[in-house]
Parts: sequence; structure tokens; C-alpha cells
Amino acid sequence: MPITGRNAKRVLFGGIDLQSARRVVLIRSHAGQADAQAFLRTLRRRYRRAGWLWLLTDRASAHTAPQTQALAARLRIRFVWLPRQAPELSPMDQLWRELKRLVAANRQAASIDALAADAAAWVLTLTPQQACRKAGMASKHFWLRKMLQNFWRPT
Repeated sequence: MPITGRNAKRVLFGGIDLQSARRVVLIRSHAGQADAQAFLRTLRRRYRRAGWLWLLTDRASAHTAPQTQALAARLRIRFVWLPRQAPELSPMDQLWRELKRLVAANRQAASIDALAADAAAWVLTLTPQQACRKAGMASKHFWLRKMLQNFWRPT
């Protein structure tokens, strides 16, 4: 999710664990291939002991780039591609939408770095239950609900 202001720009890369609702956020200056690869490395460090990681994502060019795909394979990360033009299917996109509304919309921050830090803090300090609700994962209509019922039970 890009956060911009006064020609400065920060991009938040984020993921939510569909089983535990733990979140990972990485703040970058750009949204290019190197930045997407940095996020993959961050994910792998966070989930060092996990086997294969499955990453639900869009088809942004930074994600589909051959170098990104090769790094993902080396890191044992598999992409699950969302349909084009379907951000409503991504739990992280739902969190970004709430973040924009509650943290960033119509507010002046001291600096772009302060805004990015506030945004990351908001995502990371939600309780697992709050994150699940705001990401739409607690809804009885969540499209991956049947798969998750074996792993997570909303409270």
C-alpha cells in the first residue's frame, strides 16, 4: 500500500498469517522487485522453522518477475495468485483499507516516515481477534473459511 505526501513515498508490504493472525510489515521507499524480494526475505526470517510458506498475492510485476520467483523458490515460498482486479479477496487489502480510513485519511503527519511508522504500528498492534475481524477473516462469508476451520476458530 503506497503512502505518499510532499513527493515523498513509502510503501508498506504486509502479510497476515491466516492461522494465527500474526502480521508482518516491511516499510520501503519503493515498490519494485528488490523491495518485494526484501519482503520475501523478511517473511522467511519470521517463519524460519516453517516448511513451505504460501503467499496469497496479486500479480504485480514485482511479484511475477523471474528473479522474484526464483528467490521465492529458494526460500520455499509459493505464490497463490489472486484473480485480477479482486482486492476484496485479500485479507491484507482489507486491513490496508481500514488503516487508510483510521490512520491516514485526511490527516497531516509530521513526516512521511512518521506516517509510515504509525501505519505499521497500527497493523502490528491489533489483537489477533481485531486483525481477523478487520481483515474479514472472521466473517462467515470469508472465502477461505472452510479451509481455515481446521486451524483457527474466531472468538
